[in-house]
Amino acid sequence: PMDLKRGIDKAVVAVVEELKKNTKKITTPAETAQVGTISANGEHEIGEMISQAMQKVGSEGVITVEEAKGLHTELDVVEGMQFDRGYISPYFITNAEKMIADLDSPYILIHEKKLSSLQPMLPLLESVVQSGRPLLIIAEDVDGEALATLVVNKLRGGLKIAAVKAPGFGDRRKAMLEDIAILTGGQVISEDLGIKLETVTLPMLGRAKKVRIEKENTTIVEGAGESDDIKGRCSQIRAQVEETTSDYDREKLQERLAKLAGGVAVIRVGGSTEV
Repeated sequence: PMDLKRGIDKAVVAVVEELKKNTKKITTPAETAQVGTISANGEHEIGEMISQAMQKVGSEGVITVEEAKGLHTELDVVEGMQFDRGYISPYFITNAEKMIADLDSPYILIHEKKLSSLQPMLPLLESVVQSGRPLLIIAEDVDGEALATLVVNKLRGGLKIAAVKAPGFGDRRKAMLEDIAILTGGQVISEDLGIKLETVTLPMLGRAKKVRIEKENTTIVEGAGESDDIKGRCSQIRAQVEETTSDYDREKLQERLAKLAGGVAVIRVGGSTEV
């Protein structure tokens, strides 16, 4: 049996190498559509949709499939970096009809810890008010006096502001906050790095063309980070993808890479029967 296993192992290696030699890299939308159609049991519509998704998110983007609520199959592409945290308080909403908060050209404070008091950041808030631009706070949490003060200022119209919880947990949260900082050209405010909230100035904040906050998601569009810094971060994540032996970690790393380098496309599959 052992000799048989060794023979099978050698044969597997030889077959895989031969398959690699015979592979052909697809480069055009038409070729992508053909491969997608074959994978979808000959459904040309789905093949074309897969091709469109690939064109929009790139080779490092992520394409996911979900069940649609209706009969039609749809493609939805997320523009910018999206993470699964929504507004901490509905009082931050700017569009009551759509239940969303839109911030145009906001500053972005990326804070690693919980905010329970605004006292340490009063000088920063004054600078933001003088700039006339909105402020998005991303923190472990915002509660107590800090949240109440922000809501009151928002309702009085003195400060265009919104707050969301940081995505992820533990070490993954730290990594994702660093991703957001690099994407937006800001710094993660962390006492572990020797940065105190009292010393934060406007140039240390991130910036973006637009931020949209929904009940369960936040999307950052066109962050102001340097292109070289973003590319460097992507290279670092790619190296981690290659090194990890955990499928779960690899999936999470690829999601982070997609949000920085490509994008996320969702194909919502509809039909008259349950999936």
